Amino acid sequence: MTLRKKNPRKTPAKKTTGVRKKSPRKAAPARAKAPARTNAPARKKAPARTKTPARQAAPARRPAPARDVASFTLPAIPGKKDFLRIDHFTLNELRDILDLARRQKPLARAHRLPHTHPNRQLACVFAKPSLRTRVSFEVAIRQLGGGSLFITDKEIGLGTRESIKDVAQVLSRLVDGIMIRWFDQREVDELAAHATVPVINGLTDLLHPCQVMADIMTIEEHLGTINGKSVVMVGDGNNLANSWLNAACVFPFKFTLACPEGYDPDPEIVAHADRAGAVFEITHDPVAAVAGAHVIYSDSFYSMGQEAEAAQRRLAFAPFRLTTALLAGADPGHIVLHCLPAHRGEEITDEVMDGPHSVVYDEAENRLHVQRAILAAFLR
Repeated sequence: MTLRKKNPRKTPAKKTTGVRKKSPRKAAPARAKAPARTNAPARKKAPARTKTPARQAAPARRPAPARDVASFTLPAIPGKKDFLRIDHFTLNELRDILDLARRQKPLARAHRLPHTHPNRQLACVFAKPSLRTRVSFEVAIRQLGGGSLFITDKEIGLGTRESIKDVAQVLSRLVDGIMIRWFDQREVDELAAHATVPVINGLTDLLHPCQVMADIMTIEEHLGTINGKSVVMVGDGNNLANSWLNAACVFPFKFTLACPEGYDPDPEIVAHADRAGAVFEITHDPVAAVAGAHVIYSDSFYSMGQEAEAAQRRLAFAPFRLTTALLAGADPGHIVLHCLPAHRGEEITDEVMDGPHSVVYDEAENRLHVQRAILAAFLR
């Protein structure tokens, strides 16, 4: 029996992966040698640069004005001082306020006014609504670094819910100043008498001193000075006319009021202006009044609280409307002022209100600058 030889077990062939074996790279053909460069002509040397003259040093910048706090406030006024009427102050004191307003104005417009009165609080007390008085005082105290409180007569009940003395004493413990826009001047005077912080008259039925100070600033911006000028108010002998008479007691200008008969200014203020040597005239002829005038001033024919008289006043004041015909006799360079709000078509026409002589919006803006100067001068 023959035995068969076993065949050796064949090992299975290894599975190939998907990777291909790298084939040896063929040698790249040798690059042909570039032909030898022939001698190129020598480059010409660039001409030597001439030395430029040395730059002259720029002129030194003028140093920015120092923004020290002292230059934006007035010297300390001894004791507590109130701003209730213009003729309570000397010409120098009023000039200081106007000068301060002029210094502050460009910096306030550029948002660079120093905060000279940080953390000071102003109570703004209102019995009458207002656009310019409220906004200008609240913006003014904020521009000085302080804050404000808007208080209505219904909240404090001045003289009814609480005595004027108690209101004055309490507010003096809580705030640094009081601005009040009220009806009765005597109540404002009493408030100031009992308050230990400055009280500023924002308007009463008798007086409007802040407005007239802003008017004077506007006049001097456009005409250079109020000295020797003729200021003519055409309209009612109201609180503005009274404050203009007070201003004429201090500033050297002539004030004329042209009003209908029966609408004259307060007789005590007229008598005081006469005793003080003010140059003024009260007439009932608007045409004669504006002849040669440098400043023509208008106000509404009826104010808050006089609405029942509106129809009667429109008839009485019709000849006192500011028109281009009426102003034809004024000085050629005259300016027109109106304290606003204006009843267009009643006391002033659109042609005058929007005409080339009108500066009413400059006047409205200057309420802010004058009142900020007053706050800066009186708040401590």
